Amino acid sequence: MPNTDLPAAWEPSAHEEEISLRWQEAGLFTADPASEKPKFSIVVPPPNVTGNLHVGHAMEHAVMDAVCRRKRMQGFEVLYLPGFDHASIATQAAIERQLADEGTNRHELGREAFLARAFAWKEEVRGNISAQMRRLGDSVDWSRERFTMDDGMVKAVRTIFKQLFDAGLVYQAERLVNWSPKQRTAISDAEVVHKEVDGELVSLRYGSLRDDEPHIVVATTRVETMLGDIAVAVHPDDERYRHLVGTTLPHPLVDRALSIVADSHVDPEFGTGAVKITPAHDPNDFELAQRHGLAMLTIMDEDGRIDGTGTRFDGMDRFQARKAIRLELAEQGRVVAEVRPYKHSVGHSERGGEPVEPRLSLQWFVKTESLAKAAGEQVRSGAMPIVPEGLAARWFEWTDNMRDWCVSRQLWWGHRIPVWYGPAGEVRCFGHDEEIPEGWTQEEDVLDTWFSSGLWAFATLGWPEETPELAAFYPVSLLVTGYDILFFWAVRMAMFGGWASRAGQSAAQAQRPLAQAPFRQLWFHGLVRDEKGQKMSKTKGNVINPLDWLDRFGADATRFALLRGVVPGSDVPLGESNAIAARNFVTKLFNATRFALLSGASDGFGSDPAHASLTEADRWILGRLEAVRAETDSALEAGEFAKAAQALYQFTWDEFCDWYLEIAKLQLSGAVGAGDNAHGTRAVLARVLDTLLRLLHPIMPFVTDMLWRSLASGETLATQAWPEQLPYATEAPVLSRVADVQALITDIRRFRSEQGLPPGQRIPARLDGLSEAGLADWEEQIRSFARVSAPQAGFNQTAAVESSLAAGVVVVRLDLSGTVDEDALRARLTKDVAAQRKEFDSTGAKLADESFLAKAPEQIVEKIRARHETAKAEIERLEAKLRSVGGGQAPALLAEHEAGPA
Repeated sequence: MPNTDLPAAWEPSAHEEEISLRWQEAGLFTADPASEKPKFSIVVPPPNVTGNLHVGHAMEHAVMDAVCRRKRMQGFEVLYLPGFDHASIATQAAIERQLADEGTNRHELGREAFLARAFAWKEEVRGNISAQMRRLGDSVDWSRERFTMDDGMVKAVRTIFKQLFDAGLVYQAERLVNWSPKQRTAISDAEVVHKEVDGELVSLRYGSLRDDEPHIVVATTRVETMLGDIAVAVHPDDERYRHLVGTTLPHPLVDRALSIVADSHVDPEFGTGAVKITPAHDPNDFELAQRHGLAMLTIMDEDGRIDGTGTRFDGMDRFQARKAIRLELAEQGRVVAEVRPYKHSVGHSERGGEPVEPRLSLQWFVKTESLAKAAGEQVRSGAMPIVPEGLAARWFEWTDNMRDWCVSRQLWWGHRIPVWYGPAGEVRCFGHDEEIPEGWTQEEDVLDTWFSSGLWAFATLGWPEETPELAAFYPVSLLVTGYDILFFWAVRMAMFGGWASRAGQSAAQAQRPLAQAPFRQLWFHGLVRDEKGQKMSKTKGNVINPLDWLDRFGADATRFALLRGVVPGSDVPLGESNAIAARNFVTKLFNATRFALLSGASDGFGSDPAHASLTEADRWILGRLEAVRAETDSALEAGEFAKAAQALYQFTWDEFCDWYLEIAKLQLSGAVGAGDNAHGTRAVLARVLDTLLRLLHPIMPFVTDMLWRSLASGETLATQAWPEQLPYATEAPVLSRVADVQALITDIRRFRSEQGLPPGQRIPARLDGLSEAGLADWEEQIRSFARVSAPQAGFNQTAAVESSLAAGVVVVRLDLSGTVDEDALRARLTKDVAAQRKEFDSTGAKLADESFLAKAPEQIVEKIRARHETAKAEIERLEAKLRSVGGGQAPALLAEHEAGPA
């Protein structure tokens, strides 16, 4: 009996949660380190515990899950390990906002109580992302979920910090750092976003106000920093200032002499060729001051207020001081030119939103030279290849030129630096299992979040202990992450992975020239952008919320829409139209499978169709199935998800559903074929769907699981084998005949559409030349698809369609007596021409816009160019049709555009 268990329509909200729960309860995704299967592992880049999955996360998770599901089907023991990052700044800021609402602050609460509250809040919110991952279909091993501040990570962090400390690779020093006045902490480059802001450029005169006495003019966008100026630098070959080098000029606001120094890093062609030097508040000035042994004066406190200058500006906010100092200098006559508007890039704190202040501060640093060199060698040697290969250059740019890493943060939430200070001024790092002596106090600062995240690849597997997971699944098989955090995360994991593997070896082993790479391959994806290739932002209103898509379209459609645009290293253009198309695709697949089930396809499930009972259409679709299997397999192996998704989409929609299913209906009804052909058709339907659902499962796990279980009567698809090479290959003559049939039917359908004939209306027609073209056996299928009936007595040819096929010419002679309203047809064609002209003009305007061509991704430009060419061809075709139905001389709509872009 036909299987009718499937509902009438696919409703994601009604089925996805139930399917997900069944997977989890069955323990399908729990990895077994003792398994004899080959091992494969992925660790989830840990999202912030405080947040939600954004569209970039959703795309990344869809990629990782597709990889892991396919690997399981290929017979691997897969560990797909989830986890979350403690997000020092974001979490602390959230708790401090809560405290402020309650009229208190962390200092009144105390460190221990503050941390207890943060841990409690973390437990409340961490379930948000877990639930979202389940909704998306992530097949992770929840039994091994990790957190960057769990007990195991604390042990790992303290272990590697002590190893680095004892090896002399950790030190404390005063250095210039990115300072967030709002958060009152140093922050990493990863937490700084650069924005174009409207500022002002002020030219200041130092020295005498008389032109015949020593003076020098500098320009600045940050007037307030002049309170910390210690010198003015000029190029040593600049004749204008050579007589001033080695002299001093008085500071106009404080009792300090400004040295005039010569430095080859000064550009004599820029501005006045003289640069004010504020070492404690500018990175370039800091380096110059080190070269010349200049003093470094900090003139701001932790809140970004002027402090310690002895001027009336002390206590002012830096921006308030900027205005006040400029006015006072103007009163002295030292603002020598008109203050002019100046747009420039300024670093802002990603979390706090305020401009970052470069600030000299006592911080803890990691010496990175040797660690970074090892990370570079891991890629250069081929031990850890990068996909796409072009990003290797960016990797080497970082590893070959890395500066020491500031790892301390002035926060409470995070891994507290494991350094203690003794009563006699001793400084010592204690390991996780060492007892702290009486009277010693611990360092107040915590470690940069990226420090603990840098251990993620191996600490999540139990390091520093020798665990079964570490032995079985390390090095991790694959890292999937965005190219935008290549340095901030991937390079640091490579640095620590190499060090950790050395630290656990014997002295002899540790002398190997290449330390162990933490990953077997690095796969970098691009950023998700809108349909026009623009960066998503709340200001532009083009941000996509994946949770909204999950609600509206379901997980399968969301995943398919995301993966259909994924090319290694390239940004992903995405819009709602992609999700709608993906939802329609899911519906198409569901309806096709339901038809096959109702037609008895499940009866032949699991057996190969007998060749003797197969029609040419059957052999054609089986051959195409093997071709798409091979193409999909190759694309997924190379990480080309867009190519795989498109191949599956085209085969499923265009070949299987639109062509073969319609032929199958005729074969099942007995209208074509003979003997046991219906049995063969059911077997072909079963084989195609069995293979197709397996191929689609890593991309669309929910609907494929339900459909496959309906066909197979039970088991889940998640544990089935990945399709291997199928014993089908379509003979060239069959491929040619099917292509001819499709071309002929398409020509007839186009003619019918142009004539405005109702799709279901059968038109009498003669098909001349079928035998000569080798298509005599396809006549019934052609007539069914094209909706043309056999000619009867009184047949009156009023129109003809001539179709040039590979095997000859077929002429379809039609009797349209009384079927065409020529006035209505002319009106419709005229309307269609106008619509195509609008498309032609709009795409032509974009292709003529040099600014657009310079900024838009090449794939977007190519799509617009294709649309432009299609519109041009359609206008020409429709104009010809207008003339053929007595529309007179159609205007040369394209003439004025012929010189335009192609």
